[in-house]
Amino acid sequence: MPQELFLEFSNNTLLPFLFGEHNTHLSHLEKKLNVSIADRGNTLRVAGEEPAVRQVENILNALYRKLEKKDMTDISIADIDAQLRFMDSDKSTDAPSGGDERRSALAIRTKKKTIAPRTPNQATYIEMIRQKDMVFGLGPAGTGKTYLAVAAGVDMFLQGRVERLVFCRPAVEAGENLGFLPGDMKEKIDPYLRPVYDALHDMLPFDFLVKRMETGDIEIAPLAFMRGRTLAHAFVILDEAQNATTMQMKMFLTRMGEASRMVITGDPKQSDLPGHVKSGLNEAIEILSGIDEIGFTRFETKDVVRHPLVGKILKAYDGE
Repeated sequence: MPQELFLEFSNNTLLPFLFGEHNTHLSHLEKKLNVSIADRGNTLRVAGEEPAVRQVENILNALYRKLEKKDMTDISIADIDAQLRFMDSDKSTDAPSGGDERRSALAIRTKKKTIAPRTPNQATYIEMIRQKDMVFGLGPAGTGKTYLAVAAGVDMFLQGRVERLVFCRPAVEAGENLGFLPGDMKEKIDPYLRPVYDALHDMLPFDFLVKRMETGDIEIAPLAFMRGRTLAHAFVILDEAQNATTMQMKMFLTRMGEASRMVITGDPKQSDLPGHVKSGLNEAIEILSGIDEIGFTRFETKDVVRHPLVGKILKAYDGE
């Protein structure tokens, strides 16, 4: 049933953040929910079908409260989409307000920014990392597997719950060979580890990061460098695990030492290993799925939090 609703926001200084530059946030809601939104100063007129109008009301009120409490200093289209995803999840579980509370409770605060889950699966992933000693994050690119794992590790490190952060990836991908790349070993492997560097720079001040890397408290290395080690009191991430062989995966998993946490991320469908070589990630999923202490979070294309076009591209390639 069509409905018209008026929303009023008392703090005018927050409206540019809530409405977006040139009202881009309101335009986005109009397209997503098929409603009409007109602004008159600090008052909005929302018209459309009743469920959609109520969604607009709940989303804008929730984001406005966060701005008031300074839980957020800015709002993006991605934040609006996150509210929509959690509301859709709430509807399926009959929990009309639980999603927003859950997001807030799971927010990770680093030295440079606060990171909150943007999909229900991301929230489950963070919960699992906090509860279990070993977690597999599985799914397509752009779902936040690596970024959230790094954030969780940084959070535990800053709280003193682990003494070291160790990040590694298989160094050779897509048929390339390190021996043919220019430079010394660090220059050869750095491009493969760039996503981890980028995530860390997002969360930690440059001077702090450099100092911790110099002391070895934060280590970024290729997977082969893990052989023969025992990683105790550490938060350890193996990224792009689909490109690890069976022997490499077994070697990595058995590096786990006292009071350590491990997160293994990858896309089982995207291995760059030669066709005759079985992915160690796929085998590990088969072998370890029955162990209660190990958590598995499976992301889908709907969890992609990059540009909306990325999700459509992935669906097209999957034939959906």
